[in-house]
This record gives sequence, C-alpha cells and structure tokens, in this order.
Amino acid sequence: MLNRLLIVAKNTCIETIRQPVYAIIILSALLLMAMAPALSAFTLDEDIKLLRELGLSTLFLAGLFIAVFSATGAITEEIETGTITTVLSKPISRPVFVVGKFFGLAGAVALAHLICSIAYLMVIRHGVLETARDEVDWTVIAAAGGAILLTLAITAFLNYTYDRHFSATAVTLGALTLGIGALFLTIVDPEWTINPAGNEFHAFDIYAAVLLLLALVTLVALAVLFSTRFNVVVTLTCCVGVFLLGLISDWVFGRFAVRSLSDPAYELFDKVGIVLARIGTVIVPNLQIYWVSDAIYETGVVPAGYLLIALGYTVLYTAGILALSIALFQKRQIG
Repeated sequence: MLNRLLIVAKNTCIETIRQPVYAIIILSALLLMAMAPALSAFTLDEDIKLLRELGLSTLFLAGLFIAVFSATGAITEEIETGTITTVLSKPISRPVFVVGKFFGLAGAVALAHLICSIAYLMVIRHGVLETARDEVDWTVIAAAGGAILLTLAITAFLNYTYDRHFSATAVTLGALTLGIGALFLTIVDPEWTINPAGNEFHAFDIYAAVLLLLALVTLVALAVLFSTRFNVVVTLTCCVGVFLLGLISDWVFGRFAVRSLSDPAYELFDKVGIVLARIGTVIVPNLQIYWVSDAIYETGVVPAGYLLIALGYTVLYTAGILALSIALFQKRQIG
C-alpha cells in the first residue's frame, strides 16, 4: 500500500509542477518580491517591517492559489473527465488515492514555497534603500541574477536537447540554483568579503516562512476535501472563504468560545452562540497562529518552541480533514 501511495503522490507532484498556472503563480510572486523594496520605501521608520509584511503576504497568497488550483486540477478535473475511473480500477483504494493526492500536492506547494522563501530572504538581505546615500547590495543582485540566468540556460539546453518540460524543469532547477545563491549570501557579506557573521539573515524570517508552510499544508488538506465533492468554482470559493475566515478566527469565534456556559447571566440564546463558537474554533482552521504580523511590529521574535506547537496543531487538524475527505470520497459516485 505504501508503494502505491508513493506512486500516486509522485505522479500528482509531477503533474502539478507541469501545470502552466503553477509556474505563472511562482513567477508573479517573484516579481512582487522584487518590487517589494521599492514599495516599502515610503514609510518613516518602518521600512524593513513593511518589507517583511509584504514579503510574507506574497508568500501566503502565492501558496494559497497554488494549493487551490493544483487540488482542483489533480482531483476535480479527474472526476469530471472520468480519468479517475482508470486509476481506481487498478489496485488503488480510495483512501490511498486521497492521501496520495494530498502528499503530492503538499510536495508541489512546498517546492514553490521554498523558491519564494529563498527570494524573500534575499529581498530582506538587500533591504530598503531609505535614502539616496544607501547603496545597492550587489551581492544579492549577483546571486539572484546568476541563479535566474543559470536556470534559464540549463533549462533551455535540456528542453532543446532532451525535450524536457520547460516550466517544470525551470522550477526544479530554480530551487537548486536559488538555494546555491542563498548559500553564497550566507558566506559573503555586502562588502564582498567572506564574513558569515554579517550575512544579515535572521531566524525570525526563517521561522515565519516555516509557519506559513504549515498553514499552506492545512489549506492543501482543505482544498483536497472540497475538491472531492465540488467543482472548480465552488472549491475555489470555499478555500478563499475559509482562508479569510481563518485569519479572523479569534475575533469571530475565539472571543465567544472562551465564555463559560455556567454563567447565570447568559440566556439560552447566548449559550447556543457559545456552543456554536466552540464548534467553529474546531472546524475552521485558526490561521492567525501562523501569521506573525504582530511580532513584526512588536517583539520581532518567534520562539522556536512556538514552531512545535504550530506543527502539532497542523498535524492534528490535517489528519482530521483527511479522514473527513476519505469518508466523503468513499460515498461519491464515480463514473
């Protein structure tokens, strides 16, 4: 069973990476990252903080759209076109199919998130040119530009010589070359000297990117859930709705869920609202635990232990959503 699950996950990941919309979203995110320093240069003393918020927002939204469009392409379209009957006619059970699709989609989203996260770290390393005296960090320009040019050159060669898929190859190589560029920047400081202590990379930015990856894994599970029952439009609407509701979960549900049912001041209507709020806190993912906007403007620190708490929440919530997805998919008529 494990071998079949890995086959489904591998094929799903490859198919997702080959989708044109996958590369388009990544390219759009990278362009927004490149524009972020210019857009952040209009505040007084909050330039780097605004740059962080713009970068993290771009990471989050890019991952959201990749998760939604990839899930609908991997499951919904297979159901609507009838190709899923061929897969399920083989010795692949429905639970294996759903879980394999989830891991494949999560892998594709993680690859895109890795590329965008490296670009985000490079942008933070470059910083904002607040005054005319500030100099451009040419080490970042060289590392990013060299990675892009090398990726395009190797991809063009492989596409022309071996007929490799251009966008999929470019994305895969881009993750490798940008990783090498980031490694170069951890060693060389802005003065082009070997100085690992002056690399200007901060644990806060890395932790924030990891937290957003956990949030995207949660959204992938939800996208799989919706795509097992709904079409593309409804799946997209539901995912965006849950995304927006999850960002304000504490305000919508949390402030009511903490109230006591035994308080004699509450009437029956109030107690029903408290129960519904507690149910809402369980069903709707609390995406605020992954968003560190408050820390950007206040402490600027994300404790390492907080990552473990967020990881535990993600594992439990994702497991519950996948179990529900399997249950719903078992009842769906195929063909």
